[in-house]
Amino acid sequence: PDLLLQILALFFVLFTLASIFNIIFVSLGDNKNLLSHLIETVLPRYFLNTIILMVGVGLVATIFGVSSGWIISRYDFWGRKTLSWMLVLPAAIPAYLIAFTYTDFLEYAGPVQTYLRSTFGWNGPRDYWFPDIRTHFGAILMMACVLYPYIYIFVRTAFQRISRTLFEAAELTGKPLFSSVAIPLARPAIIASLSLVLMEVISDFGTVDYFGIETLTLGIFNVWLGMNNIVAAAQISLIAFILILLLLTIERYARSNRLFSNKSPGFKGMPKIKLTPKKQIVCFLICGFPVLIGFILPVIILISFVLQSNNLNSVYFLNKTFFNTLIISLISAIIITIISTFVSIISFYRLNKPGKFLASLSASGYAFPGTILAIGVLHFLAQLEVMFQSVWLILFTQPYEAIVSGSFFVLIIAYLTRFNAVGFGSVMAGLEQIPRDLMSASQTLGKHFSSSVGAVLLPNLWPAILAGGLLLFVDIMKELPLTLLLRPLDFETFATITYQLAKSEMLEQAAYPALCIVVS
Repeated sequence: PDLLLQILALFFVLFTLASIFNIIFVSLGDNKNLLSHLIETVLPRYFLNTIILMVGVGLVATIFGVSSGWIISRYDFWGRKTLSWMLVLPAAIPAYLIAFTYTDFLEYAGPVQTYLRSTFGWNGPRDYWFPDIRTHFGAILMMACVLYPYIYIFVRTAFQRISRTLFEAAELTGKPLFSSVAIPLARPAIIASLSLVLMEVISDFGTVDYFGIETLTLGIFNVWLGMNNIVAAAQISLIAFILILLLLTIERYARSNRLFSNKSPGFKGMPKIKLTPKKQIVCFLICGFPVLIGFILPVIILISFVLQSNNLNSVYFLNKTFFNTLIISLISAIIITIISTFVSIISFYRLNKPGKFLASLSASGYAFPGTILAIGVLHFLAQLEVMFQSVWLILFTQPYEAIVSGSFFVLIIAYLTRFNAVGFGSVMAGLEQIPRDLMSASQTLGKHFSSSVGAVLLPNLWPAILAGGLLLFVDIMKELPLTLLLRPLDFETFATITYQLAKSEMLEQAAYPALCIVVS
């Protein structure tokens, strides 16, 4: 049975990697010396801008996510329960949408600058200085405000699963709980969630395109669509992929000889401290700031767009779109959660080093831009269709009709390839904190591996699995490039409609489906 489980896990791993391997295969073609020309001209600038965004967004998102996760887990203050779930809400807003709303809100003709000019009597831009949101700093803040929930969810789950006796022991010895216990034990969760944030930054297109920041992803689109060279575009995407792979390899090597499992008995989670009124206000402001910037203000701006629009007939078609979005997001999230949980457990306990490496590699699809990943998916599915057709003609006399191409299976396979990292990272971070002795003890008592998984692992992994499933559902709901390119005919989601309307500067109409994403 163990061998069968390993074979099945490797099948899912190779199936997920197939689209990535096809991208690599495409990159081996002739780029007509375009890549060498790009290296001499614009590619260093693309690379530098990408690094700046990765460092900036990673740092700000980590500060937001870890600080809020620690405060919610450690302190008891007014508004804590409300903020604990509101801190997740910015994840529902696509980064490109928050860029559209803030740019319209803060531009010269927007309400903020108009109010300032009318209040202080300024006549033009020469009379005052106002920060330009369409800069590196603006892009960093916009993306960090909608990506920090990855870190917050993972880190808060990790904090809640640490034994209380460890915190009590640290308090008795006078050591700081945050730096001596919480952060070291939550390190796998921090790194897993931070890697998702960095991969999201690398693959982002809508925000950098709207802000005019030339990153590797924008370069991929320019090379592919502007210069009609898919080979060079695939080669540039591999640069981004190798960059993420290098960072993950360095970090995994740094913690290869350390244990993060929790063997202490007793209650989970740290004891909460009741704060004075002044400190409660400080904690409320720290946790409320990212929610304000990443959710409350964008939603208020979107609602104002809705109120300004008198054409309510434009929302009637959203009933079908709501059903499409909910069904494809829910089904895909469930399938990916099941597969990623299965692969994570088998990889952690049963696969050898090459198998574990392949399993980790299967979670790297998040680092590829959605458009390039779509090419890999289509190339892989075209080969599957040829194989299906050959088998069909041997077994049946009826004409062959496409089974996969043009169906919802294409979207689900694409989502699996791209978002497997979310479920895999969440479950692996949870496994790191479960002592291996538990599985050994269960099997010593006569239980098989599969029985031990059901009796020991899954009850302890439920928080991590649910956290990953929640992020999967939200990510799939707002996914744009893959859905836009691979959806069946006459199939729209809130993300595709929102982007098409916002790109056409129809922000008032785009506010309807955008709010639906948030509400859903």
